Amino acid sequence: MKFTTPPEAEKNKEGQMKNKKIFKTSISIVVLMILLVTAVLTSCKCLSCSKGEETEVPLDVLEKADSFIISTTGKDFFDKYITADFFKTKHTPPYYEMAYKLFMPEKPYVNATIKFTVDSVGNVLKNRDIVGIPKCRYFPEECNFKIDKETAKLIADEKGLKEGIKEWDTGFLWDLKRERYVWKILSTLDEFGGKDNYRAMGQEMVIDPTSGEVLALNDWRIN
Repeated sequence: MKFTTPPEAEKNKEGQMKNKKIFKTSISIVVLMILLVTAVLTSCKCLSCSKGEETEVPLDVLEKADSFIISTTGKDFFDKYITADFFKTKHTPPYYEMAYKLFMPEKPYVNATIKFTVDSVGNVLKNRDIVGIPKCRYFPEECNFKIDKETAKLIADEKGLKEGIKEWDTGFLWDLKRERYVWKILSTLDEFGGKDNYRAMGQEMVIDPTSGEVLALNDWRIN
C-alpha cells in the first residue's frame, strides 16, 4: 500500500526547512558582524598605539603657526604640500613644539617634517631651532626639488664619492647650517667593533636637490 503525505504536512515540512535556513543565515550574519566589529576595534586600538595621541592646539595658536610658515613658503605651496601633524606636535606648557608634514605626491622623496616652537599665544620662539621651512615665496627655484634620489647618487658617483664597503646611505634632509633641503649621501670606508664600541669612517657628499650642484664633500668619523 502506498502512503501519501497530506498537502498540509508537506507545507509544514517546507516551512520548517525554510525556517532552519533563515536561522542558519541569521547566525552567519551575526557572527560575521561580530568579527567585523572586533577587527575594526582592534585596528583602531593598534592605530592609536602606533601613532600615540594627538596634541590639542588652540585654533588661534594654530592659525599663527600656519601664518608663520606661509610667510616663508607662500600660501599656494602651503595649501598643496604642508599639513599640521598633531601626533608629532608636543605641548610642554607654556610652549607648543609645532610639527608639520611636508610631502609632495608627485615627488615622493620630498617627505620631511617641519618643526618650530611657539608660546601659549602662538608667537614663534626665534631663539630655538626652526627646521624644514623652504623659502619658496622669495626663492621659488629652491622648491622645485627636481633632483631625485637616483639622480643624486649618479651625481655623487660622477663627482668622486668613494664607493666604500657597503651601500651608500642617502637622505633628503634639512641642512640647519644652509637653512635649506639637500641630498646627503654617506659612504662608509671602514667600520669595526660591536654595538658598545662601534667605530667607522667615510665620506659625506652634500648635493643641491634643485640644481644638482655639489655643495660639499667632507670626511666623517665615529670614534
